[in-house]
Amino acid sequence: MQHNYVERMVDLMDPSANVLLNATQEEAEQAVAAGDPDRIRQIDGQFAIVRKRGNVVRMARTLGRPMRYFLAKQVAGPCLIVAERIDDIYKQLAKDGLDDQFHPSYSRMAPAHFLVEIALVGCPDPNPQYRRYFAPEQNRLPTDLDAIGRAYIGALADECAKWLDTVGPQEPIGVLFSGGIDSGSVFLVLHHLLLERGESPSRLKAFTLSVEGGSDAAQSQQFLDALDMSMFLEVIDVPASAVRFEDAVRAIEDYKPLDVQSATMALALCRAIRDRYPDWKYLLDGDGGDENLKDYPIEENPELTIRSVLNNVMLYQEGWGVDAIKHSLTYSGGQSRGHVRSYAPARTLGFSGFSPFALPNVIHVAEGIPFVDLTEWRHEALYDLKGEVVRRGVEAITGVSMPIYAKQRFQRGAVDESGFGSLFPASEGPYRRAFESLYTSVRR
Repeated sequence: MQHNYVERMVDLMDPSANVLLNATQEEAEQAVAAGDPDRIRQIDGQFAIVRKRGNVVRMARTLGRPMRYFLAKQVAGPCLIVAERIDDIYKQLAKDGLDDQFHPSYSRMAPAHFLVEIALVGCPDPNPQYRRYFAPEQNRLPTDLDAIGRAYIGALADECAKWLDTVGPQEPIGVLFSGGIDSGSVFLVLHHLLLERGESPSRLKAFTLSVEGGSDAAQSQQFLDALDMSMFLEVIDVPASAVRFEDAVRAIEDYKPLDVQSATMALALCRAIRDRYPDWKYLLDGDGGDENLKDYPIEENPELTIRSVLNNVMLYQEGWGVDAIKHSLTYSGGQSRGHVRSYAPARTLGFSGFSPFALPNVIHVAEGIPFVDLTEWRHEALYDLKGEVVRRGVEAITGVSMPIYAKQRFQRGAVDESGFGSLFPASEGPYRRAFESLYTSVRR
């Protein structure tokens, strides 16, 4: 006797969290539903979209927004739950009386830059099929740093200009600002664009976090003083007692130390901004700039060599790839996993966040940089490259000569060294235990 399965898909994604720059929500959904990678690539912005046609579910997302799914079993047939957060999945399972199937490690994260297809055909359900919709070509650009900078920051400015078209002309705009290369370039490009549009730049503000004496406050002041723009700076002082990594673990639903530390500071900053400005909506950040220009200390990761970093397309954005043993089904890889450190804190506090460096059109330019020819496999040349590219690009696009300071992670610049040690455990264990404690009351 043939059993007729009834497949079900529960879509818990909030379409209002998408930032679409050249399409309506309906048009973007149609592109994903059609299963055409070329059409999906044409969607500009940061988004996470799921559609179902027949018994086939299709998902696509960019780095800027997470999307997770969970396949549950019912007598009638499979049930696929798609949500932004793991706890949203659990709540739906509990509502349906299926929570005894839940474990956080059974949830899956759709990897950025892929069309994910799942056929709901009953038991056993096949593995997802991955088709890449974004495949930038490496080494397309000349070795001329002025041309590279102009193309890179020009792409950033194009995306920011389109984003401004979606924002009301009176809406205040905040930049999470450290005076570093990435947040600095975002701020200066936005300032330039507002002037070009004939709009007042006074709606722009640079928010800098200071947890009892971090160095970013002084660096931000120096950056803006050098450009006679100090009137845009607002330093947000937060006591160490208000900074808890456990809160960040809950917000990002992850335990990787560097991401938790960054999210902890982002959460503290967003919470303080919300307290001061109850109606503030828009926040931008420079997340993705390090990944684009491959500006991470390779020496700190024993799994990496400069050859693996420069030879693998989008290694920092995507990790080792969906076909690799090291790829995490629960968390995806690289910034595809880690961008939640920026997205979730802003989202948790009710902000609409935007990370222009993480958009495919900007990454497309970055991947075209001939890194090997410019660095000749030298670590220090690679680390110096980012400042040169961005400085030249910002000057070409805005006419402003941007100050460049040594790289420092957000969580390190917001607090002094002794304060950092008191806020954050040195090993991964406490972060893992904080994550596991989120589910201690959940039936297994």
